Amino acid sequence: MATSGAVGEGYSGLNGIVSETEHKIMTDLPAELLEYILCFPVLKHVDICNVSCSCKRLHDVCHGRGKVWGHQYKLRWPRLQKHYRQNECCDWLKEYRTRHTVGLQIRRTVVSISKRFFTEVPCVGQVLGDSFAEIESLGAPEHFCEDELLSILNSDRRKSLTLKYYAKKILYFLRQQNILRSLKMFLEQPAEQQSALEGAVLVDQYCNPLADVSLDGISSQLEEITDKVKKMLRMKNSSHPSLRVTQGDCFAVEDFELERQVVVALNAVLYEQLQYKGNECDYYNPLNSYIHQVLLRRTGIPISLSVLYMTLARKLGVQLEPVNFPNHFLLRWCQHQRGSGDIYDFVYIDAFGKGKQLTAKECEYLIGHQVTADYYSAISTTEVLLRMVGNLLNIGKRGEGNEKSYQLLRDSLDLYLTINPDNVQYLLLQARLYFHLGIWPEKVLDILQHIQALDPSQHGAVGYLVQHTLEHIQHKKQPVEPEVKRRSAAEHVEVQYSVGLIMKHKRSGYNCVIYGWDPKCTMSQEWITTMRVHQLSSGANQPFYNVLVQDGTCRYAAQENLEPHSAPLEIAHPEVGRYFSEFHDSHYVANEELQTRYPEDMAETLGTVRDLYHRLTPSSGQASGQQESPKGPGGSSQDQKSQENKEAMPL
Repeated sequence: MATSGAVGEGYSGLNGIVSETEHKIMTDLPAELLEYILCFPVLKHVDICNVSCSCKRLHDVCHGRGKVWGHQYKLRWPRLQKHYRQNECCDWLKEYRTRHTVGLQIRRTVVSISKRFFTEVPCVGQVLGDSFAEIESLGAPEHFCEDELLSILNSDRRKSLTLKYYAKKILYFLRQQNILRSLKMFLEQPAEQQSALEGAVLVDQYCNPLADVSLDGISSQLEEITDKVKKMLRMKNSSHPSLRVTQGDCFAVEDFELERQVVVALNAVLYEQLQYKGNECDYYNPLNSYIHQVLLRRTGIPISLSVLYMTLARKLGVQLEPVNFPNHFLLRWCQHQRGSGDIYDFVYIDAFGKGKQLTAKECEYLIGHQVTADYYSAISTTEVLLRMVGNLLNIGKRGEGNEKSYQLLRDSLDLYLTINPDNVQYLLLQARLYFHLGIWPEKVLDILQHIQALDPSQHGAVGYLVQHTLEHIQHKKQPVEPEVKRRSAAEHVEVQYSVGLIMKHKRSGYNCVIYGWDPKCTMSQEWITTMRVHQLSSGANQPFYNVLVQDGTCRYAAQENLEPHSAPLEIAHPEVGRYFSEFHDSHYVANEELQTRYPEDMAETLGTVRDLYHRLTPSSGQASGQQESPKGPGGSSQDQKSQENKEAMPL
């Protein structure tokens, strides 16, 4: 009996009669079966392109709106499926091409930013103009850009660090622009339609654009708390009207006793059962102002807890109003006829103080001084947001002058000036901040022009900033070639370590990675005196290293205080990707820009790593670590050092 083979091969029956040979080929199969075959996961888009070019039959099966290209699109970009309706019919081939083209352009943009802005503080809004104009000309939806950036960020954790560094900045910027547009639309709504919770979520999203924060997610968590309050309420009064309220209903309890029952149940659930409390120990932590963090950590400051409390009360039919009380945000609850203007017709609720109810006089005891009746008035949602953002702004101003505090200050200024665009005080602060950071000089000039139009009396401060900003713009037109430091130069003979090495500080114990060095300390005499450099055995007359520290700071450390780490580990510093492209088990690999400044360091780093960590005996590795390596140039410019938070101990 013949063995069956390819389609079209003859066979012998049991009766010895040979069947008529059928000459069938793959293209004779039904279209549904061909689509099924071409949707096998092993086939990539290149395979489908080749198949569709083989004959008209397969070209028709692989048409743009068919299952084959739909499968390819979903297989390659699964995150994008949420943007399409189930079983939606569209030109998948066109979508695939557009998404692929956008991806290539996004990567070119990210790489170009790395090359152009290595020595500066990158302000993404300033540098994206031309690149994103090209992307926008493709007519692609914004989520294509975001998906490509997320693909970069989710790739191998230890590789493509520079690409990820700038991709993260671009994603941060793009999401913030979308949130600002949403905030402007929110502010255009009638005051009675504005929700304090929605406004608080927008503030939260803008300051945390890379976090998974959504109004739906926050509302869902509040519904769970509401259900707990209803359960508590049902135990006290099973016929309470608030129990019949469903999600989304607009409802108000009219009877004071019924309102009181809701407030009592809310306090019991929020403060006793769920253990929410005011964060007295870490009051100025910005996390206290972010509504998703308040829900996660169950602690906050008066205004964030008040927004939470007020929203829950309204879901249960009790109308509370926000009160912009000085130094301590409160809620007020009318005890008499609604619309009363008498401050003594209200009870004031301290959400920070576990829902404690206060009289008007007791509110003054809370802050230690008397206030006028105006401070007891209800305020609008816009005013609530201004106070919330103002708190963040003050925290940013109180910061330590590091990147994190500057970012908070920038974000809170953006929010405040979106809500109140003509505030001269904060416009001037924004211009000074951008000028201080050396970013976006063109925007600084626009801000200063706006200030001058609003308040001509500011001409002194405005004139000074205009003059120096124009000088900055002129200076940027004449770029200075980066300093190149070669280890082989005679003046670098004492430099023992190289960029990319993981080090440990002998005195402070912190872990760090070297990203630059100088043969002698280049800081000012004032800095040298303040840091007590003279107490070191070699003083300032020894190599000093720019290091990224595990705690997120950047420091300038003396050679005698550093030693190679005995067990190298990754340094979780936000700026690592600015200088390094990869973490390679025991050291970091300098990116192209850093290698240009330290062209001989990479070979030195590899040699040091081999001697320290790849010798068979620990003693030989240790001995090798004591040898002086060929010295060489490299590193960070004086401008970079001035932006860093220097070490506040003897170096």
